[in-house]
Amino acid sequence: MNKSERALVITKSLNELYPNPPIPLNHDSIFTLLIAVVLSAQCTDVRVNQVTPLLFKKANNPKAMIKLGTKEIKRIIRPCGLSPKKSKSIYELSKILVKKHNGKVPES
Repeated sequence: MNKSERALVITKSLNELYPNPPIPLNHDSIFTLLIAVVLSAQCTDVRVNQVTPLLFKKANNPKAMIKLGTKEIKRIIRPCGLSPKKSKSIYELSKILVKKHNGKVPES
């Protein structure tokens, strides 16, 4: 059995054991999940879940995130680490979603 075949067997077994694994990041939409995933880089899920309630209270969609601006995003997400880069990424990601995808996270 080669690596690809072994990987398929393992994937099938894991899918049978865990058909619907829970997502450890708190979210209430695809957009908030996407932002939580961005924040999770080099950060624990616990910390992300401590930071996101305030962020999502102020901005839970791309247009609101753009209005919030990078400085405020950076201030809110500082406990997650790498806040200068992550705040810019979140802001730019939100702009792309509004400009190219009518403010929605594409399914593809």
